[in-house]
Amino acid sequence: MQSQEDDQQFDCAHIDMRPCCQEILKMGRPPSYEHDVQTLWRPEVLDTIKKAVDGLSDELRELSLKIHDHPEIMFEEKFAHDTLTAFMEKHGFEVTRHYLGMETAWRASFTHSKGHGRVIGVNSEMDALPGIGHACGHNLIAVAGVGTAIAIKVALKKHNIPGTVVLLGTPAEEGGNGKGILIEKGGYDGMHACIMCHPSVGPKNSTVLGTTLALTSINVEYTGHTAHAAAAPWEGRNALDAAFLAYSSVSMLRQQIKPTHRVHGVVYGDNWAANIIPDKSRMRWYIRAPTWNEVQELRARVLKCFEAAAKASACELKIELGDVNYELRQNPVLGENFVSAAGEGLGMEIGTVGEPRASTDFGNVTYFCPALHPGYGIPTVPDGGNHTPAFTKAAASIEAHKVTMSVTKALAHTGIRVLDDDDFYKEVKDSFTASQ
Repeated sequence: MQSQEDDQQFDCAHIDMRPCCQEILKMGRPPSYEHDVQTLWRPEVLDTIKKAVDGLSDELRELSLKIHDHPEIMFEEKFAHDTLTAFMEKHGFEVTRHYLGMETAWRASFTHSKGHGRVIGVNSEMDALPGIGHACGHNLIAVAGVGTAIAIKVALKKHNIPGTVVLLGTPAEEGGNGKGILIEKGGYDGMHACIMCHPSVGPKNSTVLGTTLALTSINVEYTGHTAHAAAAPWEGRNALDAAFLAYSSVSMLRQQIKPTHRVHGVVYGDNWAANIIPDKSRMRWYIRAPTWNEVQELRARVLKCFEAAAKASACELKIELGDVNYELRQNPVLGENFVSAAGEGLGMEIGTVGEPRASTDFGNVTYFCPALHPGYGIPTVPDGGNHTPAFTKAAASIEAHKVTMSVTKALAHTGIRVLDDDDFYKEVKDSFTASQ
């Protein structure tokens, strides 16, 4: 897996975003799992969690709005880093700032009954989008992670459950593969499972367990030779022609790829002028498919388009393969507890989803350990979905906060069951092993 330095060689990379959200929620029958949920596990623990989250709600609302009002793009989440770590310290967590050498990553942990029990991981995302702020609701994801971790802490102490909760502040979901970098650095080592959530467009008080597309990026650079475009164009080798040939070739390739596959890219250049044959052009591409294996197969076909364009234009070609986001693999055993807590325990509607249309670096976490990433609906206007200014406004609404608190409770209930229920965790682990 490539590090963020590979992408930062292009000045344009910091504005090149990919959608990370779950697709639009559609109401229907709840997702089916291998095991039927008969009754809510330990309702008294859920009651403890409810009281803890309700008691925190006003503080979490204030925290969410602070982050919403100070949007920071990937790897620049300094205000969020400082604000969230101070909050976790105030609530009795052991905090590590600038975790594993990443300036805006952080870790907050709490252990009850040291030396015993499992470790449940939780994620808080923080980054915003250039120009439109928190249009993917990461301010809500941040406080959902905070609330989940603190509620688990409260329940561990009250019910004398041994275990550890670790909350990671994960930078750069929007194009920087922050979680992938943290995995490589050992940030997820020792976790028995990991959980988080994500807002999207959907019916009121609804949640859903869907998947996402696997994704990889490609940086392309063509090098030709400058010449006067009128006086001696035959002396030039046109790098812009190479980029256009490649773009057209990929566009024609799309007719022959599956409906579930996606290829999309942009062309960049510096100091181009109409009377100069361009000697440099750059492109950035994303390739997505339902599985990583399909992404690799499609990437091989796309690379041939780039190579053919280089030959046709007599330009030199440089290709750098970027980060990998694997498809999201929801752990079905974690999922069935979440559905039980959200539906039976909290009265939320459980949705179903269609084909995946987006990607997230949390997919890499689901390959590393058993993990869960439910989506949930917040109210917004028509055509006001994720990555729009309307969604930025929606992410600051009181309605969005309320449903975030409900999902937080269901996540905390699921997380603490990992720590307390040996049979449950064995099923979680066995399911994860079987999916590998």
